[in-house]
Amino acid sequence: MKSLKFLTVLLLPISVYIAFTFNGFLTFLPLLLFFGVVPVLEFFFTPTSGNFNKEQEKIEKENKMYTYILYLMIPIQIYFLFFFFEVIQELNLTYAELTGRIIGMGLMCGTLGINIGHELGHRNNRFDEFLGEILLLSSLDTHFLPYHNAGHHLNVATPNDAATARKNEWIYTFWIRSHFTSYMQAWQLENKRMKLSNRSWFHIQNRMLIYTLANIILLVSIVYFYNTFVLVCFLVAAIIGILLLESVNYIEHYGLLRKKNENGRYEKVKRTHSWNSDHVIGKLMLFNLSRHSDHHYHGSKHYQLLKSLPESPQMPTGYPGMVIAALIPPLWFSIMNKKLEEI
Repeated sequence: MKSLKFLTVLLLPISVYIAFTFNGFLTFLPLLLFFGVVPVLEFFFTPTSGNFNKEQEKIEKENKMYTYILYLMIPIQIYFLFFFFEVIQELNLTYAELTGRIIGMGLMCGTLGINIGHELGHRNNRFDEFLGEILLLSSLDTHFLPYHNAGHHLNVATPNDAATARKNEWIYTFWIRSHFTSYMQAWQLENKRMKLSNRSWFHIQNRMLIYTLANIILLVSIVYFYNTFVLVCFLVAAIIGILLLESVNYIEHYGLLRKKNENGRYEKVKRTHSWNSDHVIGKLMLFNLSRHSDHHYHGSKHYQLLKSLPESPQMPTGYPGMVIAALIPPLWFSIMNKKLEEI
C-alpha cells in the first residue's frame, strides 16, 4: 500500500483532462494547480525525512507495484498526446484557451514524459530503458538519456557538466547552455562509444542516430496525419516540457562544486553535491526526484528506496516553489547564495 501514495501524480492528467475538455480559465488548471496550489500547500505539510530501515528496504525493493505505477504512466502519456492533437484543433478556441492547453501538455511532457523516462532510463534492463525512450520521444528530449547517464552523472558539480548551474548564473541563460551543450555532448559520447567498439558513427547502435530518426519520423507523421498547426503546438508543448526539465536541473545542483585532489582530479560525487527537498507533495509527484543526492550517489537505485540524509543540503521548499523562485533571479540569488555560504 505504501507504493500507492505515488499515484498522487494522477492529479496532473486529471487536471489536464479538465483543461482539454473545458474552456475559459479551466484550461489553465494544470498550471494553477502545480505552480499555484502545490507550492502553497507545501508550507502546510511538514517535510518528511524518514527512510526505510534495512528490513523494510529489502521488502520495498522487491515490491513490483512501484514499477507498475511507472508503467501505468506510459499509456496515459501516449493517450494524452493523441488527445492533445485533437483538442488543439477545436474550433473557436481563444488564444488564452489555446495557450492553457499547450501548457497542460507541456507539463505532461516534463513530468510524465521526461521525469519518468529518466527513472526508467536508469534501470539495468533493456525493456525498462526502451519504455523510458518512448516517454522521452513523446517529449522530443531523447538525447537526455545518453547525456544524463554517461555525462551528467560523471561530471555533475563540475564546470564540465552542462546540467550544473553555476553560482549567479541566470536560469534563462542556463536553459540555453544546458540544453544545447548536453545535446552536442550526447552525440560526442555516442560517437566515442562507437569508436571504442570499432564501429562507424553511422551505425544502427549509435543511439543518437536512431533517436534523431525517431524524432524526424514522429514530426513528419504529425504533419501527415494532422497538419502543420498541430505540429507547431506540439513543438511548443515539448519545449515547455524541456524547459521544465532544465529548470529542475538548475535548482538541483545550483552553485555546488566538487573539489580537486592533488592529482588534479575531481573528488568522487558525494551526497553534498545536490540540493534536496523533503517537502511531501513535490516529492510524491516527482517520484522522489527531490531526494537527488542519494540518486547521484546510487544512480541505479529505484526511486522508492532513495534516502534523505542529514549531510545533503536542503532547499527551503519543494521543487515547484523553487522553480518559481528561480524564475525571479534576484529572489533566487538572495535565497540560495546565502545557503551556499552555510555549506
